[in-house]
Amino acid sequence: MIQTMTGTLQRVLVRPPGTDFSRWREYGWLAEPDGKRIAEEHEGLRQTLEDAGAEVVVAESAADPNPDAVYVFDPAFLTDAGAILLRPGKELRRGEVEALRADFEAAGVPIAAELTEPALAEGGVAFWLDERTLIVGLGYRTNEAGAAQLGAVLPGVDVITVDLPHYDGPAHCMHMLTIISPIDTDLALVYPRLLPVRLVQLFAERGVGLVEVPDEEFGSMGCNVLALGPRKALVLDGNPETRRRLETAGVDVHVYEGEELSRKGEGGPTCLTLPLVRG
Repeated sequence: MIQTMTGTLQRVLVRPPGTDFSRWREYGWLAEPDGKRIAEEHEGLRQTLEDAGAEVVVAESAADPNPDAVYVFDPAFLTDAGAILLRPGKELRRGEVEALRADFEAAGVPIAAELTEPALAEGGVAFWLDERTLIVGLGYRTNEAGAAQLGAVLPGVDVITVDLPHYDGPAHCMHMLTIISPIDTDLALVYPRLLPVRLVQLFAERGVGLVEVPDEEFGSMGCNVLALGPRKALVLDGNPETRRRLETAGVDVHVYEGEELSRKGEGGPTCLTLPLVRG
């Protein structure tokens, strides 16, 4: 099963960082990562995932000199029928799709479909509200054609689109999972100031409780959290108030170090992992 955001993580794909960071400015990283430290942080992330009970599958396809390739969540979307290869709105990342095709083949993951022009979509813009309801955020990285093609290859799934905020404009990566992280079927971590109104209404209709990320921790990826299972979450170290609020809501919080891995490239634990199987 994979059409859930919060089932127990059983198998997950990750891609280690490369060694060539010469194009970090071109890809929009805030600073050049330290090669030794970023590799150590990724090893720590993998160990944390294994300690949580997940089988960690390491992608072996070539990634250099693309530092974004470590954020393996975005070029594909997993369904119960297999992987949908996406067409990223960030043009520099489109080569990652073919790399992931090889990784899926090696991991025994079937390809269910592939988006084609003019569709644009990245993994971080969509999440399962339940196994038959997919929320897709429309913005600078995902367009209506992308959402329509996703709907066409997901029979029996209700695809609901909502508009993402402009925020800092097209150069900034505003994904749906930038402002919401599901923690359980009835609980989500959110940054309320940027939530689409329709999504707030849907949560209320479904009885989903909300844990709010404070303003001062939104920019440090306080809202980018990976559910390891129901009410069990992996968070980036350095957001103590968000962690406190999660724990107050009954969430078992696990922490990883990501100064090089996450902060410099602005990609949290959701971006760094591609769940293949959840229970």
